[in-house]
Amino acid sequence: MAWAVPVAILALAAAVLAARGIRALPAVQSFLAEYPGASPLPAGAPVGFPAWLAWQHGLNVFFILFIVRSGWQIRTAGRPAMFWTRRNIGALRTRRAPARMGINVWLHLTVDVLWVLNGLVFYALLFATGQWVRIVPVSWDIVPNAVSAAIQYASLGWPVGDGWVNYNALQTLSYFSIVFVAAPLALATGIRLSPLWSSRRLSKLVPIAVTRAVHVGVMVFFLVFIAVHITLVLATGALRNLNHMYAATSDGGWTGFWIFAASLAVMVVAWFAACPRLLRAVASLGGTVTTR
Repeated sequence: MAWAVPVAILALAAAVLAARGIRALPAVQSFLAEYPGASPLPAGAPVGFPAWLAWQHGLNVFFILFIVRSGWQIRTAGRPAMFWTRRNIGALRTRRAPARMGINVWLHLTVDVLWVLNGLVFYALLFATGQWVRIVPVSWDIVPNAVSAAIQYASLGWPVGDGWVNYNALQTLSYFSIVFVAAPLALATGIRLSPLWSSRRLSKLVPIAVTRAVHVGVMVFFLVFIAVHITLVLATGALRNLNHMYAATSDGGWTGFWIFAASLAVMVVAWFAACPRLLRAVASLGGTVTTR
């Protein structure tokens, strides 16, 4: 796989050169002038980012990190070192015996639940505050504007705009895909793959092999989005973008950077703290942990 890096670099260089050549064409220049890369927002659309959006963003980053980590461990770790079984008592008591699952599956499902709960709060606030109009396409000119933005990005001539006021069309479509397509699809396929799934009739309608392929594909989509997102955040004005995302401000100060740095430190600590001993202690709070 060592050849993959130079091949990727050559492919990116070729794409940039091609985009620059295309952008120099008179017809393309006229197209870019007509469609600058952003669709106008409806009247009364909110400006800026509220504080709740900043902390929602930080929590989502944390949860996605451990969802991807635990999901990858499920696929690659082989036989789990520990198994967890829910205590079938109290309000959680069921007629059937609880399913036993590997500790990595338990972690994956636990973080999934937190991510879904956080997502429900996000959806509620998104529509309650009107922020939805910023990531939901409301006119068909979003398509040519997205093509325009893609040409500008590929040619390294970034679209002119201010994300504090309005996303460009490519950003809008990307965020819409993440929030309203990829996230629900990850949840739906995850439920099907969960050991808690017990419907034999629906299992025939939703083949597990297809579901697993879609679930992994969604994970890859998330990872590609995150990689591109981080690259553009750093390349198009890191301090300003981090202030938007973490401090809910639109200045060029360092507040967003320090909040971002603190969140990274928390994630690093949590990554190393999530060792078998801690996982066993936490999992034991809601069930029985065994080694066989």
